Amino acid sequence: MRILLISSSYNGLCQRAHVELEALGHDISITLALSPDDIRKGVTFFQPDLIICPFLKEKIPEDVWSKHLCLIIHPGIKGDRGPSSLDWAILHGEQEWGVTVLQAVEEMDAGDIWAAETFKMRPASKAGIYRRELTQAAIKAMLLAVKRVESGSYRPEPLDYSKPDVRGELRPLMKQQERKIDWEHDHVATILKKINAADSAPGVLDVIDGQEYYLYGAHEESLLQGWQPGAIIAHRHGAICRAAIDGAVWISHLKRKNIVKIPFYKRFLSHDRHFDFKLPAAKVLGSVLKDTPESPIDPLFMGAEPTFKEIWYEEKNQVGYLHFNFHNGAMSTSQCRRLTEAYRLALAKPTKVLVLMGGSDFWSNGIHLNAIEAAENPANESWRNINAIDDFVLEVLNTEEKLTVSAVWGGCGAGGAMAILAADKVWAREGVIFNPHYKTMGLYGSEYWTYSLPKRVGPVKALELTETPLPIGTKKAKAIGFIDDVLSDHYDDYLRQIRQKAEALASDPHYDRLLEEKRLLRQKDERVKPLSAYRAAELQKMKINFSGKFYGGEVNYHEARYNFVHKVRPKETAAYLAKHMRLDAAKLSELRQPLAY
Repeated sequence: MRILLISSSYNGLCQRAHVELEALGHDISITLALSPDDIRKGVTFFQPDLIICPFLKEKIPEDVWSKHLCLIIHPGIKGDRGPSSLDWAILHGEQEWGVTVLQAVEEMDAGDIWAAETFKMRPASKAGIYRRELTQAAIKAMLLAVKRVESGSYRPEPLDYSKPDVRGELRPLMKQQERKIDWEHDHVATILKKINAADSAPGVLDVIDGQEYYLYGAHEESLLQGWQPGAIIAHRHGAICRAAIDGAVWISHLKRKNIVKIPFYKRFLSHDRHFDFKLPAAKVLGSVLKDTPESPIDPLFMGAEPTFKEIWYEEKNQVGYLHFNFHNGAMSTSQCRRLTEAYRLALAKPTKVLVLMGGSDFWSNGIHLNAIEAAENPANESWRNINAIDDFVLEVLNTEEKLTVSAVWGGCGAGGAMAILAADKVWAREGVIFNPHYKTMGLYGSEYWTYSLPKRVGPVKALELTETPLPIGTKKAKAIGFIDDVLSDHYDDYLRQIRQKAEALASDPHYDRLLEEKRLLRQKDERVKPLSAYRAAELQKMKINFSGKFYGGEVNYHEARYNFVHKVRPKETAAYLAKHMRLDAAKLSELRQPLAY
């Protein structure tokens, strides 16, 4: 079928829907819901058999949904309606939630039901649940709905609140008054739920030192305590710890309220160092924390108690597991340096295999664009950041004393998608989406990709992956050699498979031979072309990008980074997504050809 995806942004769920539907042989085009006319244009040019809306905040024009079958993926159980579905579910402590595929009608979320799936809730942020459980359920429901549409005989289920399985209700937009934290009365569990229900947007509005901020990234603390609820009692790696009536809570990120957005072309003329985007809490508060003590943590933390930790380590049966769970997968200069230190400490452990676990939502998305945008000199900070992540990748590439594995549960893009290739093996869960390109940010890319990527997929495919800014799923990734194995899409099963495979590698009777072959191959490659030469060539081109000049494309890195960080909506859907625009341009080109007589 010809399927048009209409989405408010090309987010993770939209990318997964794109990959899954294309893998089934459907002809897919995408239009962002930038305006009603943009939606109409996409429909007119592509003439779809079916329209699917994976992530939609805007309303579809009546002249579209009345003439075309439009399916809305709604993040709620049957009968649930409203724009804050998952927020209410988290705040009310729902044990089970779901996804419903609804037909678009005049009244929002009130259309006939084409498919529905449920999932168990866990204590996590809204973004975390959305990226894991909700996305899995949404894809399953979407594929079932598409199959039912294809059958031509299925009749969708009208929304009927008298049915016992229709448990949802119409709920309003959740406002800050419902999210507000009462530090004098709220327990830690309540504070966690409130911040989780607003993460990653809109955040929980709160007051610190007389100034209003939005709070993000809540983590329970088990040891630290304070006497005054709400007071900041410690800081660690950019996060702040605040006292509660029955313990303490870490908050990793803040965004200041009422900051005027500075246009891109004026940003260097402003001396106001307050930012209208999310940053580590300590960076935002600055001198407010001058008398607040630091709460250090072991660089290779191995404890089990609840606390704020970005890097930690486990070890069992001659296998080490290094976790690095950075917010949104972004890795700043300091985070990369701490990860490199932790990696070296993990190498010194008496293990045979070291597994790089990444984080719960992302393995890595490369350099930290928000931290770079907030720097006094973004170009210089970009340079420091890319060199810091290169240092980490170099450590992995040069590891000779044990075998290494990249275990990819969360998605990864740009430098993160290249960094996984430094390990000897790459295993990924079935639902992972990879974005192995840098072009949308106007960068050439580093992380030794010019060495690692062609070794795995060949030079032709390497060029195709880096020049085409589109995601790939695990089936394609394995078929072309980008990864080695595809594991379960269910977290507990995935972890069990990782441990079984890693322990099997450690106990392999041919382990010593595998390790020796690895050393010899690295030495041979080094003689042909040293890793330092790959890095120098990549960084030479990255230096041009960071200086503000172009490299082989039309995207300026500094402007692209500004638009990404400040969430500036594009003026139109990118041509690489909007197949209907490419088709239309091709038809127009044909019409302009001179007639042959």
